[in-house]
Amino acid sequence: MIDLDGSDGGGQLVRTALSLSALGGEPFRMERVRGDRPNPGLKRQHLACVEAVAALTDADVEGAAVGSETLQFDPVVRPDAAAAPDEVAVDIGTAGSATLVADTLLPLATRIDEPLHARVTGGTDVRWSPSADYLRRVKLPLLRAFGLDADASVERRGFFPAGGGRLDLRLRPSSLAPIELGLHDGVRAPVTDPRIAVYAAAADDVADGDPAGRLADAAVTALGDRDLAGNATATTASVEADSTGAVLTVVVADAAVPGSTSGRAEPRAGFVAYGDTTDAPSSLADTAADAVERWQATDAPVDANLGDQLVVWLAIAGGAVPIPRVTDHVRTNVELVSAFGYDVAIEARGDGIPSIVSPTRR
Repeated sequence: MIDLDGSDGGGQLVRTALSLSALGGEPFRMERVRGDRPNPGLKRQHLACVEAVAALTDADVEGAAVGSETLQFDPVVRPDAAAAPDEVAVDIGTAGSATLVADTLLPLATRIDEPLHARVTGGTDVRWSPSADYLRRVKLPLLRAFGLDADASVERRGFFPAGGGRLDLRLRPSSLAPIELGLHDGVRAPVTDPRIAVYAAAADDVADGDPAGRLADAAVTALGDRDLAGNATATTASVEADSTGAVLTVVVADAAVPGSTSGRAEPRAGFVAYGDTTDAPSSLADTAADAVERWQATDAPVDANLGDQLVVWLAIAGGAVPIPRVTDHVRTNVELVSAFGYDVAIEARGDGIPSIVSPTRR
């Protein structure tokens, strides 16, 4: 039984522990779950992650309740892979993040023997989590370049506070190459030829025009004002949803470094702004454009949030990825995967920039 302390982190520690426990069949007990949050303990979206992974691993679970500050999880390593479920339905029951549930399940693609379909109902686009377009346009394309065979589709958008969205996640058996990104001879390679795509989605509950279109136009203008737009493209979606809401996702990739499925991938980053159809489009656009500008000044191949999310993938596959900065999320996540026996560290490499490094793979 691996003993974990969740007092220095939030839900990411729970999600990472669940993924690694399922992959290695190692039980864990986490005390002081989400201990540094104003409302510690499991929330509904974290409980949904527990329930989903437990259903796929026949796990014995203690403390699986909203508000619980102690979680014990003991998965079963199935002797017969054919007995494993090929489908799981996850209803968060609130506007809790469906994309973060997906993040918990994605690493299981490296262990399954048959395709897995997960239907997740909740918030597809809610604050403090990746948007559905970030998952589909930033994280999944990057991981696919290193061998992940997975995709996601949005069947219905879900905004705060009602949720009610649906995200469909499909995983297929995957073998990963080491994730070496944005390093050449140990030195970070800057994004030299940025390609920018703007994705805007908004509830169709207003009668005075096209809020998603106005949001996309504002984003292209804001990026142009900062000399970042280049050949930016825009995709909009006016959607039915149980709550009013709007989400802007700006995706930046390096057109000079083509992606592939052979362990090479282009630098990739995403920036998200949330609001609703009553917010000024320029406000959300400025939030995202400012974040793009700050990130480009770092020359990092990924944004800070993706750097945090890649910790578990580097633990599994090995590799090295420079990051914009060492956040608390990265630090605590590295400490947690180390507790599971993975060789992952934060190092200054090349020109002194921080990188997440895993010299071995499992």
